[in-house]
Amino acid sequence: MVLPLLREAFVTPGWVSDSSFLAGYGAAQAVPGPLFTFAAYLGVIVKQSLHGVPGATLGLLGIFLPGVLILIGALPFWDAFRSRPIAQAIMRGVNAAVVGLLGAALYTPVWTSAVKSAGDFGIVLVGFVLLTVWRAPPLVVVGISALGGIVLEPTA
Repeated sequence: MVLPLLREAFVTPGWVSDSSFLAGYGAAQAVPGPLFTFAAYLGVIVKQSLHGVPGATLGLLGIFLPGVLILIGALPFWDAFRSRPIAQAIMRGVNAAVVGLLGAALYTPVWTSAVKSAGDFGIVLVGFVLLTVWRAPPLVVVGISALGGIVLEPTA
């Protein structure tokens, strides 16, 4: 959901290259809380005056603070809300919408900008099999996929 917005905000103005953006997003998927890790990563590499540790700190605050404030405000009412059948139906609908949005974000920009050849598709397929069939840890899948990308990188 947030990935296309982040890409538009960071890649389009030229603050971060598209390849650095996608590499950071891919690497962040190997750790818990990938969006928070990715926000810190963007804060470090952004080509603006506030980068490095201060940029990472600002990125983390910007991504964490709204959710924490909403949580603090909603927590006293949550148990009463989630026990209602209409609320459960709403949450199922929101869950389905989130899955659809994540699928759309996977396609654009990740799939359309990263899978450009049969070799790229092969790397994706190997990663998918490693995750779903062999239940490999995400860090292993990211490492193997990165090695595959290095091997298939055309030399100039």
